[in-house]
Formats: sequence, structure tokens, C-alpha cells
Amino acid sequence: MGGGKKITMHKIILIGGSPTAGKSYTARKLAEELKLPWISTDTIREQMRELVNKENYPDLFHHSEATSEMAVEFLTHNTAEEVVEHQNKESLEVWKGVRALIGTDYVWGSFIVEGVAVLPKPVSELKSDKDIRAFFLVDEDAKRVRDSIFTRGLWDDSGKYPDSVKEKEVEWVFAFNSYIKEEAKKYNLPVISIGSRENYTDEVKLLIK
Repeated sequence: MGGGKKITMHKIILIGGSPTAGKSYTARKLAEELKLPWISTDTIREQMRELVNKENYPDLFHHSEATSEMAVEFLTHNTAEEVVEHQNKESLEVWKGVRALIGTDYVWGSFIVEGVAVLPKPVSELKSDKDIRAFFLVDEDAKRVRDSIFTRGLWDDSGKYPDSVKEKEVEWVFAFNSYIKEEAKKYNLPVISIGSRENYTDEVKLLIK
């Protein structure tokens, strides 16, 4: 994969995992090395919101018009596990768009999709004649996760909401880590704990060879 070798067969690389685990960073680095386009499930979600009927995709729009005050209220009054459950309901709606993208003879041919909407169970159920490689990233370094959230925030810029909510977001990340690890094990899909930003990329490269 080194040296910027271009993929000539149809290969789809799916990167799931927790917030702050480096999904976008990994997708960007792979895209640069493999000369592939990549897209975030956040982008797919926003495109779907412009195109689909709200009544047919209610969980897709649950947080679409939420203000910062509403987000603080939601995060304050739900447990980390409940936040994961709400997120996953939205993700299953977004996955319909990901699945359509994979199933279409799209101009890209080969590409990378990353985001929290890439979940183990729907990945395991994919039916495609394309070469699909999926893996999940988790960051189990509590200090690094907390520093990241307190520096940049998850819901919004960190300066726009109270530290108590950021603490709930830290809990959410680790609850999501646990969910991903349990589900990935159930469906025999690889999970990579990122360690440092330098030492996990070789493992990623082996998975997508």
C-alpha cells in the first residue's frame, strides 16, 4: 500500500468507532495513500435530511433542529448509555444511505466511508460483490479523550456549553467504546485501540490489504 499505489479493483473501506478515536484522520491518511475519495457519515446524514421525507425517517431528524440549550438538556437528563442508544437509532437511518451508496454503481468505484453510523451489525449484514473491508477504532486513553472533548467539544464548540455536559460526553465515548467492542466481537469484526497516533496505522494497513 505504500508509495501511493492506486487501487484498481472496487474496494470499499468502512471505518466505524467512537467519537475522538481518529476516524476522519485515518480516512484522510488512507485516502491520500490509496488515491481514494472518502466521505463521512455526517455528510451522508445531512444530504439525506435534504432529500428524504421526515415522516419516513423520524430518527434521522430527531436532533436536526436542536439548539444548544436543547442539546444541554438532552445530555444532562440522559445516561451515557441512553445517549448511545439515541445515536444508534439515528445511525441506522443514516446507514440506509451508506448501503445505497455501496450498492450503486457509483462513479467513484472504490472509496472510504467513516463515521459513528458505521456499526457492526449492519456491516455484518451487507450483501455485495465488492471487496468490503471494515474495522472499528476506539480510544481508551481517558486523559486524551477528555482533553479532546474539553478542547474542541463534540456537540458544538467546547466554549458554548458547560463542563458538566462535556463530562457526560466523555462518559458517552466510553459507553460507545464498550458497545462497539461487544458488537464487533459478536460479528467477528476487527477493533483497533489506537494507542498513539503513530502505532496503529500498520495494523490498519494489514486489515485492508
